[in-house]
Amino acid sequence: MSSLQRTMLKGKLPPTIPGGRIGRADSFKKSRIRDYKPGLWSEFFAEKDDVQVDEQRTFRIYRTKKPEKPGPVLLLLHGGGYSALTWAHFCSEVTSMIHCQCLCIDLRGHGDSIVDDEDDLSADTLAKDIGDLILKLYPEEQPQLFVVGHSMGGAIAVHFAHMALVPNLIGITVIDVVEGTAMEALASMQSFLRSRPKYFQSIPNAIEWCIRSGQVRNVDSAKVSMPGQIINCTTNKLATNDLPLPDDVLEEAHHNSMFPNPFSISEDEESSPPGDEAADGSPESAAAGTDFKKPITTKSMTEAAKNYTWRIDLSKSEKYWVGWFSGLSDKFLNLRLPKQLLLASIDGLDRTLTVGQMQGRFQMQVLARCGHAVHEDRPHEVAEVISGYLIRNRFAEAASEFRCHMPSC
Repeated sequence: MSSLQRTMLKGKLPPTIPGGRIGRADSFKKSRIRDYKPGLWSEFFAEKDDVQVDEQRTFRIYRTKKPEKPGPVLLLLHGGGYSALTWAHFCSEVTSMIHCQCLCIDLRGHGDSIVDDEDDLSADTLAKDIGDLILKLYPEEQPQLFVVGHSMGGAIAVHFAHMALVPNLIGITVIDVVEGTAMEALASMQSFLRSRPKYFQSIPNAIEWCIRSGQVRNVDSAKVSMPGQIINCTTNKLATNDLPLPDDVLEEAHHNSMFPNPFSISEDEESSPPGDEAADGSPESAAAGTDFKKPITTKSMTEAAKNYTWRIDLSKSEKYWVGWFSGLSDKFLNLRLPKQLLLASIDGLDRTLTVGQMQGRFQMQVLARCGHAVHEDRPHEVAEVISGYLIRNRFAEAASEFRCHMPSC
């Protein structure tokens, strides 16, 4: 090639970027680093307390401050494996919209609650625990209670309302749990539970897994809720008792990820059949099975990272799974209370609820662009939907210039 041809060809090329290669891996990696510093309960709640119901049962509760005007108490029940802290961001949102007080409970076998028989997770036992706790908290005059439950907590909320354990229950909202899809998903639950890491190196690493696996899509929510799901292997206490973390621990966790290559895909993940893994420990998300992304870890890293583990071994509760969800749709429809159902997908309805919805027996709302942990992924939208429902039924008053949205799918 002549010098003239080279000059002409060079003139047609795009200009080069001085100072190094295009798309350097290290600079790209630095731009993707996230902050997984855990959040504190005190940022969202006015008080926490350990309420002793009797000699065998003590339950951890979190409450927001009392409203300026009279309003209901929102009784919030978490899903299996979660804790009361899963409602943290929702509580901040809903109390800014309406006059109400939020009461969040660590259910039996979860969080910081202590009972003699933690393995008894039957629907009747969990519902009775809640009823006894409410009577202990309000021995004389009980406030109006509106119960909200997510996943397993939603099923227990229906059982609780069906058993009529408290007199002042005014309504119920169930979040992303339906009998039909839950029962179908039970077969894949053990497979999902085996796919989760058994240990974590630190609390920030657990939060990182929570986000990268797809269990929760909102990193701010995961920072608060994930410490309530794991315990310190040395002290055997909930990870929230280790907070706030020292700066050196945060710095070490920031640089030592258990998941060294967040953009690679393992051979196991590629070959896994659809539906065999889920976005969290719930039957509902196990049914979906498409959002769960298993982060990459090595055996040596896992062995060296046994500092934290799960608070509850959900696999041992298998004998109670059918009892949580069997007959749930009929019980929900037959409640003589205002009823609301929030779903992450319109495909989640079973036949019984589809007929009931067409008959106008409950209000349904579908929230898009979120996973199974709807209230964590989109706390503001969930708070808007529930606040609007309470205002329309005249259970609560708006605390600000709240715009009430009509229900839609």
